[in-house]
Amino acid sequence: MNNKPPLWGEPAPWFHAHTTNNPRFAFSSLGGRFVGLVFLGDCSAKPVIKFLEEITQANVITRDNKSVRFAVTLNQKDLHNPQAQAAFPKQRIFYDEGGTVARRYGALGKHSEQQEMFYPYWLILDPTLRVYARGNIDEPHIFIKTMQSLPDPVYHASPEIEPWAPVLLVPRVLETDFCETLIRYYQKGQPEPSGFMRTIGGKTMELQDNTIKRRTDISIDDEILQAALKHRIKTRLTPEIAKAFQFQATRIERFIVACYGSSDAGFFKEHRDNTTKGTAHRRFAISINLNSEEYEGGELWFPEYGNRRYKPPTGGAIVFSCSLMHAATPVTNGTRYVTLPFLYDDAAAKIREENNRFLGDGVEPYQSR
Repeated sequence: MNNKPPLWGEPAPWFHAHTTNNPRFAFSSLGGRFVGLVFLGDCSAKPVIKFLEEITQANVITRDNKSVRFAVTLNQKDLHNPQAQAAFPKQRIFYDEGGTVARRYGALGKHSEQQEMFYPYWLILDPTLRVYARGNIDEPHIFIKTMQSLPDPVYHASPEIEPWAPVLLVPRVLETDFCETLIRYYQKGQPEPSGFMRTIGGKTMELQDNTIKRRTDISIDDEILQAALKHRIKTRLTPEIAKAFQFQATRIERFIVACYGSSDAGFFKEHRDNTTKGTAHRRFAISINLNSEEYEGGELWFPEYGNRRYKPPTGGAIVFSCSLMHAATPVTNGTRYVTLPFLYDDAAAKIREENNRFLGDGVEPYQSR
């Protein structure tokens, strides 16, 4: 059975694909803005040539924080096609080797038992990567008009309604004295730069790049302190998660104290927390501020759901699904201390253990307890 193109209001499938600048571009990273996604197939086809000509002539100006447009081709030569590059600037052309992406989107399907046929068309996706508009390749004028008249991404639902992220705020998880204990533990230790996970060559690897993340962490190795933190999360936070999300968390990953400083404008750019084999088990992320009144900036932001910033009070937690795109905005004054565990359950623990074989060098394997 052939897959069908997603319809209006339906989510667009996520994928990884090759571009000139990135051999494994994560489509899900485009959340938070409108996305024009055009299935070209081959730039030598006459309807495609006309579409590219009209897009180029219309000079559709886009600002990356508002909208972007990408093409999908089955022909590797199209990555360097001048006409395609003009219509899709910044090398935003996916080379869909083997047609995997096109099939998922219903652009490539069986014409007969022996032959597949490409059906070029276009989509415009909203900031949550759901279908906002769609049309055929012979309707470039509609694509152009729609792209030129897009609303501010913040108000894509309604001109009068700013979306809110599906997050949970829980105050009074950690007492002020306990927060101060964790901060002192950090200050007496030897913090190290914090990395992030990426898939390279099929393996989950930890990378460091201060253009993506500026933070230092210290692991809580003191068993008494770790047990005290675990007890507070179990008795004060997990019941609220069960009530709000009907999820029974039974496992905790990562006991750390993290620090974002204003001296280097500490931040963490937009990301999701479960996009590699080594992190696929994560279900909910927790951000418990330890000194909210002592710094400025350093708020949580969920680009798919508008510009609203979230900052729990000292000892309070923000809880959210690891699938949500989020960022820690730069600290502009003072120093932010925070503890950042992940929660999951017994079923996810089996996934975590099974995915040990996908961990790269330097990433500690998981052992069930």
